[in-house]
Amino acid sequence: MVLNIASGVVMSQDLKPRDVPAIVKAALVSKYPASAKVSWEKEKGNYEANWGGKYGEDNSVLFTPAGTFIEIVNSIKISDLPKNIAPYVETHYKGSKIKEAGKVTDAAGKTFYEAEIKGGDLIFDDKGNFVKKD
Repeated sequence: MVLNIASGVVMSQDLKPRDVPAIVKAALVSKYPASAKVSWEKEKGNYEANWGGKYGEDNSVLFTPAGTFIEIVNSIKISDLPKNIAPYVETHYKGSKIKEAGKVTDAAGKTFYEAEIKGGDLIFDDKGNFVKKD
């Protein structure tokens, strides 16, 4: 569930590790040495590594083809989202339920939250204020 704040629509394709540039794999190991059993996807020209948890959903990190870190998304419990997010979703997306939640940290260290609903991800700032729908 990686979010690329600048990308808009998110489309991805699964990759075999051999299809990921060595510089990207090296960047992952350098930044996250504990990453193991990594699955890879290509998303809007960038490379997404997923690992941890029962289905590899706990951590998703995005790198450019040159190995530059873009962001990491750590899965969190829906109940751990800032308290104003659920009421916002209920009001603005009637009938929608939050299916997954994540804490996003970008390359500058800025924090965002994402709440996945049917039809996309809702992005909120670190205080839980709505930013955009991806």
